[in-house]
Amino acid sequence: MPGGLGILGFLVFAVLFIATNVIKILKEYEKGVIFTLGRVGGKASGPGLILLIPGIQVMRKIDMRTLVHDVPTQDVISQDNVSVKVNAVIYYRVVDAVRAVVQVENYMAATSQLAQTTLRSVLGKHDLDEMLQERDKLNKDIQAILDVQTEAWGIKVSNVEIKHVDVDPSMIRAIARQAEAERERRSKIIIAEGEEQAAAKLAEAATILATSKGAMELRYLNSLQEIAGDRTNTIVFPFSMNDIAKAVRGDNH
Repeated sequence: MPGGLGILGFLVFAVLFIATNVIKILKEYEKGVIFTLGRVGGKASGPGLILLIPGIQVMRKIDMRTLVHDVPTQDVISQDNVSVKVNAVIYYRVVDAVRAVVQVENYMAATSQLAQTTLRSVLGKHDLDEMLQERDKLNKDIQAILDVQTEAWGIKVSNVEIKHVDVDPSMIRAIARQAEAERERRSKIIIAEGEEQAAAKLAEAATILATSKGAMELRYLNSLQEIAGDRTNTIVFPFSMNDIAKAVRGDNH
């Protein structure tokens, strides 16, 4: 009886050892990088049933699904010297399991660190207005840079989204004052340009009136007609002394 228990225990141990170290089952979204005596024999295996040689082969499983990673909030100084806090989210996946294991120690941590430095570098080259109004362009720029740099690790960065651009309240007040000053400046420029154009047109009209015989009289009569439309006004017709003298001489004759 004790011998039977010993054999049974040995069989149980053997089954557990085989199940743990020999038989591996990979899910549909997993790949296995197999090391044989420390060397990668070829492409990643799986999904499905994988058989390993105990003591000679070991396997590392890699998730091939798209991973979502939140980039921690970063302090960024924009090109126009505005301090902002920015965070983002990146979407990436492993396209080459062998390179993701062999070329980098921890591809998740490496991708996260690279995303943080790239976010600060790219946004630091732009003004605050561009950060707020051109997010789609900045997202594509960051994604393109990350995708190129992670290619050697077997990583494909499919998308980057800037989530929040937070400005310090004191900076918001300063920006508001600056915007108000800019609007006032533009308003004054528009008024000055309008006055300049009006003066040019008046000068042009004065030149025409001075050089055209009868134009002044027509303008004078037109003004009288406009004034006469308002019955509350008293109209005074200006006459020079010469006109009066001519009128008197005409009456005498």
